[in-house]
Amino acid sequence: MKAKSIKFFSPQQNVSKSEVTKSKPKPAGYISATGKIVFPVAALEELGIEADTTRFKVGTDQGKRKINTVYLIPADGEADTFELVKSGRGYVIPLAIILKQGGVAFDTSKYTFTATPFNYEEGVVGYELALASSEPKPAYTGKPRGRKPKAVEQAG
Repeated sequence: MKAKSIKFFSPQQNVSKSEVTKSKPKPAGYISATGKIVFPVAALEELGIEADTTRFKVGTDQGKRKINTVYLIPADGEADTFELVKSGRGYVIPLAIILKQGGVAFDTSKYTFTATPFNYEEGVVGYELALASSEPKPAYTGKPRGRKPKAVEQAG
C-alpha cells in the first residue's frame, strides 16, 4: 500500500495572527471655502513638516481632468514653489485658481483630505493629499441594468 502524504500543523499555526490594534487615523485637513488647503498644526507635527521653512512643489496626476489627489513635494529654494502661510490655528497653501480649474467646487461643498507620505525620489519624501467631498454621490439616472422585476398581479 502506498504511503499517504500528510501535512502536519504546529501549535503556532493555531494562534490568531490578526490582533486587534487601533491604528491612528492619518493626518487630515480640509479645503476652505476660499480655496486654501488648510493644515492643522497637529497634522503638520505628525507629518514632520516644519511650517516656517518648508516650501513645496504642488502637483496632481498627469492626464486627469478632475483633481482627486494633490501632491506636495518639498523643494529647497527652487522656483515655482508654494509656502505654508500662518492662518488662524493652522497653516494654509492658497490654491484657489488651480483647484477651480481642476474641477474642485470648494465654494459649494466641503472637501477634506488625508495626507499620506510617500517616497518621491531617493531621499525625498512627498505627501499625497487624497481629496474627499462631503457631498453624497448623485443618484444614478442612466439606463436600468439587469433583469426586469416580475410583474406583480394585483387582486382586486
